[in-house]
Amino acid sequence: MRILPKSAFGQTVLLIGVLLLINQVVSYLSVTYYFIRPSYQQINGLIADQVRVVLTESIHKRDLPQRQLFTTQTGIQIFDINTANRQGLQTATYYRVMSNAVSQRLQARTDVRLGLVGVGYIVWVNTDLAPDIWFALPMQGLSEADFSPLTIYLVVIGILSVLGGWLFVRRLNRPLRALEASALSVSRGDFSDPLKEDGTSEMIAVTQAFNKMSKGIKQLEDDRTLMTAGISHDLRTPLTRIRLATEMLPENQEWIKDGIVQDIEDMNAIIDQFIDYARQDQCEQRELTDLNDVVNELVQVRQVQAKHQIDLQLSPVPKTLIGKTAIKRVLENLIENAFRYGSSTIEVNTYLLEKPKRVRCCVRDFGSGINDSDIDELFSPFVRGDKARGTAQGSAGSGLGLAISKRIIDMHGGFISIQNHAEGGLQACFDLPVVQR
Repeated sequence: MRILPKSAFGQTVLLIGVLLLINQVVSYLSVTYYFIRPSYQQINGLIADQVRVVLTESIHKRDLPQRQLFTTQTGIQIFDINTANRQGLQTATYYRVMSNAVSQRLQARTDVRLGLVGVGYIVWVNTDLAPDIWFALPMQGLSEADFSPLTIYLVVIGILSVLGGWLFVRRLNRPLRALEASALSVSRGDFSDPLKEDGTSEMIAVTQAFNKMSKGIKQLEDDRTLMTAGISHDLRTPLTRIRLATEMLPENQEWIKDGIVQDIEDMNAIIDQFIDYARQDQCEQRELTDLNDVVNELVQVRQVQAKHQIDLQLSPVPKTLIGKTAIKRVLENLIENAFRYGSSTIEVNTYLLEKPKRVRCCVRDFGSGINDSDIDELFSPFVRGDKARGTAQGSAGSGLGLAISKRIIDMHGGFISIQNHAEGGLQACFDLPVVQR
């Protein structure tokens, strides 16, 4: 179990909390030893001196009028045990430390108790020097509120310190969170506006470096897209001329014409994949869509081929914010791979994941599967499924289909994976977050 937090926010708050705790302990000890303890010792001395005076002057043995006169002049009252109980002795609290201190001053066992009478405090004292009586000594100027200022002071200082530390760390972490969000957007190919340069000087320097990096990556992406578009345009021109030339071949060479046309179609398909890989479908408008509708629409078109069969197991799922054309391309790639490298019968199912709340779609074939060590390579550009599955069949694919699918799912904030099914065959799944507008 990890005790120390990993985040800078948590570590800073912990550091401030520890320093604050040390400061509070030092402050408490300082106030106790340099302010409270001397006053406490002085109070114990005064109590002992007052009791000694009463005992020395034998006031407790005088008649009632003289004792009343003494009480009027000093405020000290003298009671027997029964009268003391009626006056509040029973509700008074015994203080052992004060009793021990006064006992040492009087050199006799002394019982000291503190009770509240009205709005003031009374110190009750009984000593073996006069065991039958209780002395009631009023504490002038001492009230219940006088015991709380230190506690209130420490609590207020603690709250203000924690609040100040929290505000400081929050201000420090705000540009970090913005940097994290922008980095994730760049990783998905979404180049938004430059980050605002805010915060400390170090944070501003990091933000400036990130903005330059993002700008450079965007320029590389634009150059790659332009280069790919240019190459595809330049290739299609001679391919068109070759196709026109095949039309002029004699009828007895029809087999040559068919072979050239098929090669041209394969090359055009490869060029289209290159363009899709470079473009990343960034310009498509996203809308709230039921993924089951997209699956049904695509499967309806694929069912035209008699040799292919698709079993649907679609559970009700909430709508999610997607680009329909892009997600169709992902499904088309997964279904095509399942038919081409797996089996003539495949299974497509959708369902809802609760934690985290995501819509999942899986395409399963009933083929021979694939080595687990080769699965991660399938999403790399130019890696073809027939080689990964160890089959000998050739295809016109360029190995970009799964790479394009992964980019599209990443741009949607989702996750795509491929794994061998426990009951045989290969299963490709992608998750899409449930987004509501």
